[in-house]
Amino acid sequence: MGGAVESAAFDASSSATTSDTLGYSVGGAKDINNFRENIENGYFPLETDITYEGIYYDYSFKTGNSEETKQDKMFYPTYSTAISKDPISENEEYFVSVGLNSNIKQSDLTRKRLNLVLVLDISGSMSSSMDEYYYDLEDTEENREMKTKMQVAEESINVLLDQLKPEDSVGLVLFDNSGYLAKPLNLVGETDIEAIKNHVLEIRALGGTNFEAGIELANKTFEEYGIKDQNEYENRMIVLTDAMPNVGETSSDGLRKMMEENSKKGIYTSFIGVGLDFNSEVVKNITDVRGANYYSVSSEEEFKTRMGEEFEFMVTPLVFDLNMNLESEGFEVVNVYGTDSYSNENGNIMHVNTLFPSKSNDDGEVKGGIIVLKLKKTQEDAKDLKLTVSYETRNGEKDEASETITFDKDEEYYDNSGIRKGILLARYVNLIKDWTEYERSKDDRFLITPDVGIVDYPIVYEHEWDDGFYVGYHSENERTSVKLTVSEEYKAIFTKFKEYMESEIKELGDEDLNQEIDILNKIIK
Repeated sequence: MGGAVESAAFDASSSATTSDTLGYSVGGAKDINNFRENIENGYFPLETDITYEGIYYDYSFKTGNSEETKQDKMFYPTYSTAISKDPISENEEYFVSVGLNSNIKQSDLTRKRLNLVLVLDISGSMSSSMDEYYYDLEDTEENREMKTKMQVAEESINVLLDQLKPEDSVGLVLFDNSGYLAKPLNLVGETDIEAIKNHVLEIRALGGTNFEAGIELANKTFEEYGIKDQNEYENRMIVLTDAMPNVGETSSDGLRKMMEENSKKGIYTSFIGVGLDFNSEVVKNITDVRGANYYSVSSEEEFKTRMGEEFEFMVTPLVFDLNMNLESEGFEVVNVYGTDSYSNENGNIMHVNTLFPSKSNDDGEVKGGIIVLKLKKTQEDAKDLKLTVSYETRNGEKDEASETITFDKDEEYYDNSGIRKGILLARYVNLIKDWTEYERSKDDRFLITPDVGIVDYPIVYEHEWDDGFYVGYHSENERTSVKLTVSEEYKAIFTKFKEYMESEIKELGDEDLNQEIDILNKIIK
């Protein structure tokens, strides 16, 4: 890998403690801000607004790592087990958490030089206020109190520019119905960054949303500059958008193929979603590829704080193609929480496209640092299972490791607070997803009952939705609002789940989890 990261990855100091080292988080969603903002403003979320990996990245977790389990590898997993009762059905359920650990010291992570193309959506929908749905409005200029999505996106670009170093290179592409090259790639040290910032703030939103044109022009910009050796450079485009493509290629499959082709060339993509009506479904589908991630932004101040702390992590993928295989005669996997890249091909129970470095706190907890497997016993006396992980590092080296895990108790227990918190949040996400699907479809398969408990999402089914309420779209990708509603059945379910979550917060001692209590109170009321 070169430089300090290579040294940290393979020559870890024996005196370093687990709190000195970085862990990992998975790619894909890096927050659930859009979900929270929609609830706070009284709008019904999309199922894709809340993801397992997105909510995990809001919290820090014990990974089961210790001085005894520490290894001299860029990536190594640790495992914790739990038997936990479903708060609705009180049925016992089996879980294994996968701790995402590294031996890289936080002080030794120095990103490579960055070739960055910023791609800014300047379509008409970006002119609406941050707290409005563009396709609900007849006149987006009336009664505006908040900044527009365009203004926040422009300010966010300026925050990103502040993270760059003189040896980095930066370019800027704009798109509406077409793509426009505002600035070719060039060294930051040879660029008048303040002039670029001022020009960006003058851009006005108008026209359609042609993702394809913007991405193709960004690709051409990379090609003309020369796609640099990944051993020395990071090549990344960051797209700022409300993600409602309606011109050119608009299908998720077609846009995803563009991202996949880029990743094969070593150009990775980040999306920054802007606005209440940010279409998380589109971006979630097209960023489930190697090296990709996405965030959402609600204010310049919040984004500035986040990027100041996390920019290097955002643009530095370190581990690719993490696969997990289960061998057991007595257990099978029911679901995987913490990544939406689920695969059961070739015996896999899990596939993660990318791991990004992630901070450890003073207690050795890693932000977003776990994946949780939910298991089902197929034999009454089952105790053991064997998990094998394989992966590829950034410099192309491949590794594989196996470990046998034992459930050594027959009643409710948790190996540590990390797996307990992971189970709580996975149940919370399942609850929200079940609720959104039930309210939209009134399909009883999404109704949580004392017999069944919290339904794992997704369930496999075939259906046809009527009346357009399911997607909440104006056309294929144009998101329109749906007022927040909750049935009496789910009011009772949310009330009971809230009691469970409050009890778990006391056990875990994590006051940050009270933000989820605030969301539950909003829904119940």
